[in-house]
Amino acid sequence: MAEPIRLGLLIEDPEDVREFEENMRNPKATKEQVEFIREAIRVYKTHPF
Repeated sequence: MAEPIRLGLLIEDPEDVREFEENMRNPKATKEQVEFIREAIRVYKTHPF
């Protein structure tokens, strides 16, 4: 039987840790990403399962 994949994250540089934690608390999205998500929602609503 296959074993589950164990994911882990190791960040050693203190500045990288600070940046990662800030991004987790306050994620940012580009205008293109927001538009992509809006389009995906629109498509989903017009073609439900």
